[in-house]
Amino acid sequence: MADFFAQAFDTSTPLGWSVVTLLKVLGFVVVLLVSLAFILLADRKIWAAVQMRKGPNVVGAFGLLQSFADFLKFVFKEIVIPAGADKIVFVLAPFLSLVLAFVAWAVIPVAPGWVISDLNVGILYLLAMSSLGVYGIILGGWASNSKYPFLGALRSTAQMVSYEVSIGFVIVTVLMLAGTMNLSEIVEAQAGGFWHWYGIALSPITLVMLPMMVVFFISALAETNRPPFDLPEAESELVAGYQVEYSSTLYLLYMIGEYLNIVLMCSMVTILFLGGWNAPIEVAPFNWIPPFFWFAIKVLMVFFMFSMVKAIVPRYRYDQLMRLGWKVFLPLSMGAVILVAAWVVFVQGAAV
Repeated sequence: MADFFAQAFDTSTPLGWSVVTLLKVLGFVVVLLVSLAFILLADRKIWAAVQMRKGPNVVGAFGLLQSFADFLKFVFKEIVIPAGADKIVFVLAPFLSLVLAFVAWAVIPVAPGWVISDLNVGILYLLAMSSLGVYGIILGGWASNSKYPFLGALRSTAQMVSYEVSIGFVIVTVLMLAGTMNLSEIVEAQAGGFWHWYGIALSPITLVMLPMMVVFFISALAETNRPPFDLPEAESELVAGYQVEYSSTLYLLYMIGEYLNIVLMCSMVTILFLGGWNAPIEVAPFNWIPPFFWFAIKVLMVFFMFSMVKAIVPRYRYDQLMRLGWKVFLPLSMGAVILVAAWVVFVQGAAV
């Protein structure tokens, strides 16, 4: 029996590598889903507090079990598929969104060595997965065989394409400063204290990188269809947009995928601009706290900003959304790439 377990967990063999990787994936998924339940509750609580009401507070102590109750409600509801819908695509579209949202997390390092796949091209992998994510939305809108979901899907496609360009250029500025596309190495390049973090570094280049962090944050709101950029789900015009025909578990899959992407973007802000798992000051008692907790604290802080924006900023018109992406963020991010490239060549290069 001891020999069996030794072989099963020996990562030098194909069987051992597969078992260990599968356990890592399962552990990551379980922790992520449980965390997501409480993050969703926090989102509702923050929104309620801004509107001077209590929010969920009945199911469990302080409403802590509300998300689990909602999950059970969705699971036991009847799945209704419209008569004219393409049934196969209609059912597969939410699964596609959920799977792509999960797969993107494979390269996110939450602590030193705590990553499923530490790819040297982790940034390219993330950009590829986020680009594919729009297919789940547009297929769901098209398969519903209704004009409102289809219009919502088209809006979402145009919106994601518009803001992914700006996000890509902002990421390029970080890649040039770090000199790597590996997310773990980007975090390690910001070690030594908050004055080394790219978003708030005590350096002249912060005059470029701080606005880029703001651009990335706003673009992440648009990328995830988050208010004030939730035009694909605008109930006043599209009656909830691409998911209006969905109910029960299929609707739940879309919602989980959406919140997974939101927390993923919060993690990207943390990794690219806020030092990832690094403590703000590398002295006691700050360095006594495990790196994972610093990562979680920073992600929750960024998510709090996501929630506050949702609660206090009115929805943009669609033309304003497009103008902001193409006429403001794109020129800003392209200019930032040029300035950071000049800094790397003439200042960092000269220092070396």
